[in-house]
Amino acid sequence: MIDDPILLNDWHVAAQTSDMGAGEVRPARLLGQDLVLWRSNEGLRAWEDLCLHRGARLSGGRVQDGCLICPYHGWNYDASGQCVRMPAHPSQPPPTRAHTTAYHITERYGLIWVCLGTPKKEVPPFPEWDDASFRKVGAGPYLFKAHGPRVIENFLDVGHFPFVHAGFLGDANHTEVGDYEVETTLDGILARDIGVWQPDPDGTGQSAEVTYTFRVLRPLTAHFLKSHQDRRFSIFSCVTPVDERESVAWLIMALNYASQTSDEQLRSFQDVVSRQDIPIVESQRPELLPLDLQAELHLRSDRTAVAYRQWLKKIGLKYGTA
Repeated sequence: MIDDPILLNDWHVAAQTSDMGAGEVRPARLLGQDLVLWRSNEGLRAWEDLCLHRGARLSGGRVQDGCLICPYHGWNYDASGQCVRMPAHPSQPPPTRAHTTAYHITERYGLIWVCLGTPKKEVPPFPEWDDASFRKVGAGPYLFKAHGPRVIENFLDVGHFPFVHAGFLGDANHTEVGDYEVETTLDGILARDIGVWQPDPDGTGQSAEVTYTFRVLRPLTAHFLKSHQDRRFSIFSCVTPVDERESVAWLIMALNYASQTSDEQLRSFQDVVSRQDIPIVESQRPELLPLDLQAELHLRSDRTAVAYRQWLKKIGLKYGTA
């Protein structure tokens, strides 16, 4: 398991709610730990993916009579994680130590969140989620063979738009990034009033001069709100640290216009943008995000990234940093 107290005691996305119907069982991986997710009559469960009898993966099992049944010898684990029946010895009460390791789990924003330690806070806030004027569309997951902080820093960066996302989020004839301010607190980062011209800001095909406001909510969770005139488009980005050098990005788009643009069109647009980002992020060296600001060169347009690195250093994040 990746040993980082900041991440161990935070919430991370493990699946989409739509993936976990009644009686559904599926594997997941978080911070180098294999998990089994399953839905009992009492709700969702997240356990270590391990039967204590002979080490089989419980994610290969099935749900029956409110229990998760191991696929190897049929041990029955109830919703609390206690083994309540051993078919080879049906009259013998299972020992009390025949109990799985259970983790905190909750559902929010159509996503399933897991904490392997003790949650220090609630799931990060997503302001547009509860605003009925915004339509919400999920995108991803997107696999990056890279550390999570590199993925988040890319999400915060507008200077790469004309080069990585030309024709969509940027244009070679409009490369300048205007001046802006960044505010840092113990809870995260706020960067506002970042002006950018975009040929296709959101998949609708209509160019616009837009203004970004970025928020870093957790080390691996960020959000932006992009506005032009009375139009608002936001993305809530959660990066799950699967392994030391493998991350999965889960995105939710929210917009208060373009009702004629289908969910599929919006997802396709985001698929294109993410596929452009992935090889760039995976190519970055060093692989660990340098928190020493002297290790790389920085410009005024990098203020958000600089603030992010300084904040990660201040809160003591170990994972994915150097």
